[in-house]
Amino acid sequence: MGTTSTRERLVVIGNGMAAGRTLEELCARAPGRYQITVFGAEPRVNYDRIQLSPVLAGEKRFEDIVIHDEAWYATNGIRLVRGERVVTIDRDARTVTTDKGTVAAYDRLIVATGSDPFVIPVPGKDLPGVVTFRDLDDVEAMLKAAAAGGRAVVIGGGLLGLEAAAGLRLKGMTVSVVHLMPTLMERQLDRAAGRMLEAALEGRGISVLTAANTKAILGETSVTGVELADGRVIPADLVVMAVGIRPATGLARAAGLQVERGIVVDDHMTTSDPAVFAVGECAQHRGVCYGLVAPLYEMGRVLAAHLAGEAAIYTGSVTATKLKVTGIDLYSAGDFAEEGDRDEIVLEDPVRGIYKRLVLDGDRLVGAVLYGETGEGGWLFDMVKKGSDVGAIRDRLMFGPALQGAGPLEPYGGRCSLAG
Repeated sequence: MGTTSTRERLVVIGNGMAAGRTLEELCARAPGRYQITVFGAEPRVNYDRIQLSPVLAGEKRFEDIVIHDEAWYATNGIRLVRGERVVTIDRDARTVTTDKGTVAAYDRLIVATGSDPFVIPVPGKDLPGVVTFRDLDDVEAMLKAAAAGGRAVVIGGGLLGLEAAAGLRLKGMTVSVVHLMPTLMERQLDRAAGRMLEAALEGRGISVLTAANTKAILGETSVTGVELADGRVIPADLVVMAVGIRPATGLARAAGLQVERGIVVDDHMTTSDPAVFAVGECAQHRGVCYGLVAPLYEMGRVLAAHLAGEAAIYTGSVTATKLKVTGIDLYSAGDFAEEGDRDEIVLEDPVRGIYKRLVLDGDRLVGAVLYGETGEGGWLFDMVKKGSDVGAIRDRLMFGPALQGAGPLEPYGGRCSLAG
């Protein structure tokens, strides 16, 4: 192994899950090849942001969700600069500069700046008591508010919003969810599953207001309520903005890299500058930006292989979603948009609270929505990803892998239909 002076200098902007997985893979594939410096805006080691919801709910502690501890960075010879945000990339000089004046030179640079939470531009959005839900600081702010009791309004009925609502309810707050669209999680669920989810949340004491447009956040020195466009006012001591994310591209754009919705990358995760790479939520690959962890890990694996001198390309990802609210089983995978030439297999059992919908394009499974019983989600997702021909098992596909070699099926007590 060469000395430090002969190794290429690899600088990483961002210390989130995509950057962490990239470095984990790179250190396994090419240990000692690079002199690595990581800049993290947070004053922490790399942790699993997917598990912030259980931390909010009190089911886990921060120590339980750490991915790479201090020892991991030391063992792999990685310099971690915490609590410093990179504010400038000088591509001509090949240096980065932080908000505290630290300058680092690079031969190769990875931009892994993630996403910024979208804050709807309404009056009162900057009042004390308005928080987002993206990092541990946000969770700690919510826990502090919950400790004082009172009322919370979560704006946004997507994954993060519902997980925040459930966690705050468990902490004793009175919680309302305000969602712009007619049903919850409309990007991952069809209307039937969305309505079942709404009923389950209402059963936990969470008030759900759909087709509700936020007009303003009320208060003088701190939040007192949320006003809707129809004139309704919901009292609030805490407002959680969970209406979506945007790729954090400002740094890359200022550096002159090609940016559309995200930082444009090729199949090797290379940007418009061959010395600069982008990975994770900030990257745009073949026109798509991903906000779920599985695609980010796939990108990281490909980038690590490329940096290690191996042949690998990223061709895009099929995504799956699981809601992390204890006691609510919900799983969505692939594409379940209604199109004229697709078939649907639907199973409904209102008594047991089970709903399943499989979407087929010919003999290929392209999407699945499971509510109430999700054990076969991984099996179905694998077939969606592989584009498997399911013609031979089509009539028993709904009943999971255990029945694929069984004899004739007994009649089912719920409602099962095939729509073409």
